[in-house]
Amino acid sequence: MCKPLAQMNNKMGYLLSAVRYLCRRSPVPRPLAATNRSAVWSGRHWDCLQNVNCRKLFLNTFPSPRGSPLRFLSQKADVFSAGDEVQQEKSREAVVSRQAPQSSLELEKLEGDVQNFRAKTVLDQNEQFFNRLDQCACPSDVLDLASESAVSSKQFTNCITTIWKLLRNMSEDQRRYEKQLIFENPAFVRLCQQLLRDSRRMTRGDLVFSLHAVVNLGVPQNTLLVQTLLRVCQEKLNQLDSRCMSVLATTLAGMDEDKNVSALQAGLQLLVEQRLPSIRDIFILQNLMKCMGKNTPVFLKKKLEVAVLREIDHVTYPNAHRVFLGLVAMNYRSIPILNACSKKIQENIQDVPFWRLLLILEGCHSLQYHNAKLFSAVADYVNSVVYLLDKRQIIQFLSAFETLGFQPSELMGVLAEKITEDSEFLDLKSLLIVLRAYSRLNYIPRDQHHLFYETLHSCLNKYLPQISNTELLKAVYSLCIVGYLPHRALDQLLKKDNFEELVSGDLYKERREMMLHCVRTCMELDSPSFVKPAFVPTENFSSLVSVHLRKVREALLELLGDENMFRQNVQLPHEYHIDFEIWMDSDRKKVLSINSTDSQADTSVQRLAFLFVPPSAFCLGTTHPQGKLAMKKRHLNKLGYHVILVLNKKFQELTNEGKIPLLC
Repeated sequence: MCKPLAQMNNKMGYLLSAVRYLCRRSPVPRPLAATNRSAVWSGRHWDCLQNVNCRKLFLNTFPSPRGSPLRFLSQKADVFSAGDEVQQEKSREAVVSRQAPQSSLELEKLEGDVQNFRAKTVLDQNEQFFNRLDQCACPSDVLDLASESAVSSKQFTNCITTIWKLLRNMSEDQRRYEKQLIFENPAFVRLCQQLLRDSRRMTRGDLVFSLHAVVNLGVPQNTLLVQTLLRVCQEKLNQLDSRCMSVLATTLAGMDEDKNVSALQAGLQLLVEQRLPSIRDIFILQNLMKCMGKNTPVFLKKKLEVAVLREIDHVTYPNAHRVFLGLVAMNYRSIPILNACSKKIQENIQDVPFWRLLLILEGCHSLQYHNAKLFSAVADYVNSVVYLLDKRQIIQFLSAFETLGFQPSELMGVLAEKITEDSEFLDLKSLLIVLRAYSRLNYIPRDQHHLFYETLHSCLNKYLPQISNTELLKAVYSLCIVGYLPHRALDQLLKKDNFEELVSGDLYKERREMMLHCVRTCMELDSPSFVKPAFVPTENFSSLVSVHLRKVREALLELLGDENMFRQNVQLPHEYHIDFEIWMDSDRKKVLSINSTDSQADTSVQRLAFLFVPPSAFCLGTTHPQGKLAMKKRHLNKLGYHVILVLNKKFQELTNEGKIPLLC
């Protein structure tokens, strides 16, 4: 009985001694001297250790089966007496007093270590979060991660931008399905709410990237989230750097106009104008050009041009085509920039994706930029890999070249062979493109050209039951231009109901009438039954001559010496027009007087027709006549004229001495 009682007293002694010691160890406010501050910290530091030991003490209160209980602070005694406690307190204060300067340094060092530890902890947590974010394979994974781990506005912003990046790399069908899953996920609603709460605390980069991602994800523009982000962007507009300005311009370019968007666009234009002299990044410049669009004021377009020209010597290929397309987006024709970018594109033509080459060709057409070297480089490259392309891709390139008036002869020859071998891939749209391109560019395949047009005619006959009258007229017109008469299609076109529909209506009526007139002319002059007339009377004759042909008239007067030796401004049947007409003998050694009646009746007289035509009448970079000019030349030959084509621009640039040999 006494032994258990003694053990219980010992335990109570342990407990009371520990409580007294902890009370004495509690921190007491002292003056803020370095020594006292170190002492206070030192006491706290020891308290921390004592708490650990105290916890061990409480856990080890009962005797250990292997020996005596854990001793607290002293390995020599189990408990402290009151006198021992006072003496140890004095000893401790003396030691602390002697070590105060060293403890102060240790305090500062430890405070720094604590701060570094906390910062490292935050960095480690961020690193873990962003590593997990990089491993997300779909938007749903990102939303799950955001709901589990995201705690800062930076993390929420990265979540929303990662969702957009993942969607951007998906196919159209997969993107549509994933968007549906995103908007049905409650975590997305919470993510948007968090972005709304953090919008005013975001950094400028997080702000504009969040707006960009939210808009591209399809969040409606009239929602509170989008409108709030727009308003905050207005408030922080002056804080945006060049990169943020570029991202914001890209975002606004894809949004509908409203008050906030219009105000932000106006403010952004002013900011761009102000910051342009300091922007040296060509990527940002080209993006601003692209996003400012056609509505950019002319003065700002010129300032952007100056900024780009300042860096044009440092433009690499990846940025060259972007700058090119930036000019297209602004609808601004800067020849120095276009020439520099074209040179870079030609040098790296094999690295340009096919779809981007198409965009470049379409941009050249919209800017009316005619660079035969660039077009030749593109055509040669496409022709070198033509067997790797789908037939419809070839047709796309052909259509782009046709709008530019450039004839890629080798590519057209390869496509003609493919169509002759197998025309099943031609749908109605592709057929109309092929007919229009081959007729306008006046390309006649070298071998079996009749078989090629027979194949196109057969394809057209296949679509006759479903083709509209306007499309039928375009197809027949294209075939007639190259001198091929599609009889079955002509019969359907000239039916009374179809013909009346074409000549009625105001939209494009003049163009349809012009095409019908060409079809009727070809039916008469290209028909196998047509016989060359002995003499073609003029329907109208005028002595007046246009301003740009007065120098031609002066040169002819100097060459022939008499106005009766030539006629000017001659009108022929079928509304054909001749600039100047000269008659010569059969050997073409003597010029005859046009007023001579004998000459008019003489079938051996050779009639020369001089046509002064603009460069646009030829295929770009060549003297090969385009379709309508080739048709006119063919018809004038059938009417008994020998046609001489003269490039008017070249003639005007010659001296008087150089003009006469050209006419001879």
